[in-house]
Parts: sequence; structure tokens; C-alpha cells
Amino acid sequence: MSSNVYRFRPLNVGRWVLWSVYALVLFVAPMFFKSSLAMTMLTQMGTAIIVCLSYNMLLGQGGMLSFGHAVYSGLGAFAAIHTLNKVGAGDWSVPVSLIPIIGGFAGLFVAALLGAVTTKKSGNTFAMITLGVGELVWNMSLMLPEFFGGEGGISSNRVVGQPFMGITFGPQIQVYYLIAVYCFICTVLMFAFTQTPLGRMLNAVRDNPERVEFIGYDTQRVRYIAFMIAGFFAGIAGGLYAINFEIVTAEVVGAQRSGAYLLFTFLGGSLFFFGPIIGAVLMVFAMVMLSELTKAWLLYLGLVFLFMVMFAPGGIASLLMMNVRLAAYGMLRRLWGTYAALAGAAVLVVVPFAAIVEMVYHVKLNEALGPVMRFAGVELNTQLGATWGMTVLALAVGVGLFELVRRRFSRQWNQIQEDIEAQMVRQQAH
Repeated sequence: MSSNVYRFRPLNVGRWVLWSVYALVLFVAPMFFKSSLAMTMLTQMGTAIIVCLSYNMLLGQGGMLSFGHAVYSGLGAFAAIHTLNKVGAGDWSVPVSLIPIIGGFAGLFVAALLGAVTTKKSGNTFAMITLGVGELVWNMSLMLPEFFGGEGGISSNRVVGQPFMGITFGPQIQVYYLIAVYCFICTVLMFAFTQTPLGRMLNAVRDNPERVEFIGYDTQRVRYIAFMIAGFFAGIAGGLYAINFEIVTAEVVGAQRSGAYLLFTFLGGSLFFFGPIIGAVLMVFAMVMLSELTKAWLLYLGLVFLFMVMFAPGGIASLLMMNVRLAAYGMLRRLWGTYAALAGAAVLVVVPFAAIVEMVYHVKLNEALGPVMRFAGVELNTQLGATWGMTVLALAVGVGLFELVRRRFSRQWNQIQEDIEAQMVRQQAH
């Protein structure tokens, strides 16, 4: 008589620790960053994390390059803002805390309609179709002012309905914790999706769709289901956006917003689950802080994107994981000095280059303010040839030093990789 033996997988302590740290960071962040600017950025980061993770469900996990993801987050935001107005008028009775879910279902509904068409193709064709769909919805926003509100958009008031346990969502801190709760839950659910058979099959469709069809799966159906799930989470992010800002304009469905999701998801690292989280944080910093510091912020952003595409196509997450691998084999300390030299050489390149860019922008856009401008606490006269000459010379010197350090780093990196491979061979031999 045989008895069944059940074996359970060991508890993944590391994963529980990471999720606990993630929840703790979301909880304590406003305790350390208390200014109004910091609270504004934290609330936007929470929303951006959800939408970037939902976009990565298409790009990183499914290999679907979409140029119209803002359609689903944007229409979710409009659905949420209209619901908020209905609640304020007394027509509907919906708690404010549940309105983002209505935005999610709006995103799911639109994704179900448009995804039936867009997911019939893959690759470049899919990308072009999503671009066309995004432009179609953008033009509809100009043609249907009753729903989109025209140029002024739709505004509302989030302090509606009966307070629950004293929570009215009037103070910004209450809105932050609402976004933080949704951010954590949505992150957990999207990570759980990656561990499901459907999530694994989506990865297979990304890597080898022909083999997936050969074993009997419908690749279009897999893409379609993933597309709808991504639209649902994007709609939740849109609903949180509506509650946070209390106004939604047509720009939330525009190509610029979709491009931002693509850009920062890629910069963060689309091949790693946590990569879009990094990208979302960078997106808020760029759009809030960098845009306030300089008018040339889009130029800098484009150059960073080009640099990452050329030298680190896996994004920031891939750079972190490569160094984690070095640390695991005890090799990271060998690069500390070289990393410090690289950082110093990079500063010598970035500072004079930024000075040249800012001087050009000053000459072209701020001519009425006079020839003298301040950069990094130093006054620069844009009419003096010596100023331009010294800046260009400093840039040339910085580029030369950076190239020397880069070559040294490349030799060290290759040697360390060979040492790691040799160590792995020795471990397998024993």
C-alpha cells in the first residue's frame, strides 16, 4: 500500500525580505520627505510605477513595442474623473478609494476593443498599429469635447462622499497612502502574473513564437490576454492620476506620454521586473526636477537614452545585476578604484558639455537678459571667445581622460569575467 508524499518548495526568504522592504519604503517615505514638492513627486512616482510596470508587461515580457500605451491610462483617467463628478453630484455612490478600479475596468474595456485588432500582428506591424491607434484617440479628444473637455480638460473635486474613519482624501498625505497601497498591490499582482503559466507562455511568445504555435498555443490569444491585463493596470494608474491632480486633459492620451513610458521603461531595464520601477522614479525626477533646472532637459534626456542604447541596452537594472554577480564572486572590490576614476572622468565630460549647451540656449533664447549667465555658480560671458575656447578645451580634455579610463575599465572587466568563468569551472569540477 503506497502513500502519497507531498513535498513543498522551501520558503523564499530573500523574496519575502525584498517585498517587506518595498512595502516599508512606501510606508516611511513621506516621513523623511515632508515638503510639498517631495509629496508631489512621491505621489507621481507611485502612479508612474504602476503604469511603467503595466507597459513592461507588453514590452519586456511580451516583446510588444507599443507606441500607444497612454491611451489606456488616459482613458482610465477620464473614466475616473467623470465618475468623481458623478459622485460629487450625488448621482452615484462610489467610495473615492475604489474609483481607480473603475479606471482600471475602463482601461480593460478599451484594451479589449483595440487589442482585438492590434494583437493580430506582432513586431514592427504591431508597433505601427499602436502608433496609429494612439493618434486616432488623440484626434478624437479634439473632436469630442463633451467627454474629453476640450483644451481645458475635465476638472473635479476628490473630497466627495462621506469620510471613512476621518479620511477625506483632502490632505496630500492621504492621497499618497492611497496611491502607495494601490502601488504595492498592483506590483505584487503584476509580479504574480509573471510566475503564472500564462506569464511564462508570454515570455515564450516573445522569444520564439513559431515554437509556441508548433506545440499548439495561439500566440495571438496570449498577446491579447496580456494586452488586456496591461490595459487594466494602466487604467488603475490613470484613475490614481485623476484623483491626485483633480483635472485630466487630453495630453494624457498623447504620443508624448506614450513615448515617456517607453523611454523610461527601457532606461530602467525592460528585461527585469524591477527595471520599470527604477525607470518610473527617473521619469518623475526628469519631468519635475530636471525640467525646472534647465530648458534643455529633453536634449539631455535624449542623449542619455542614446548612451544607454549604445552601451547598456539592458538598462540600469542590467548594470546593477552585473555588479551583483561580481559581488557574489567577491570580484567587485577590484573595480572600486576604476569606478571612482570613471565617475570623475564622466564629471569632467558632463560639466563642460552642459556648459556649452546652456550657453547655446542662453544665446538663442535669453538674449534679452544680456551676455552673462550663471552655470554651476560660475558666471560665463557668452560673448567672449575665451569662454567658449576654455569650455571646449575642458571638454576635449575630459573626453580624452574618459577614454583612457574606459579602456582600462574594459581590460579589467574582461579579466574579471575570465576569472569568474574559471572559478565556475573549478566549482563544477568539485
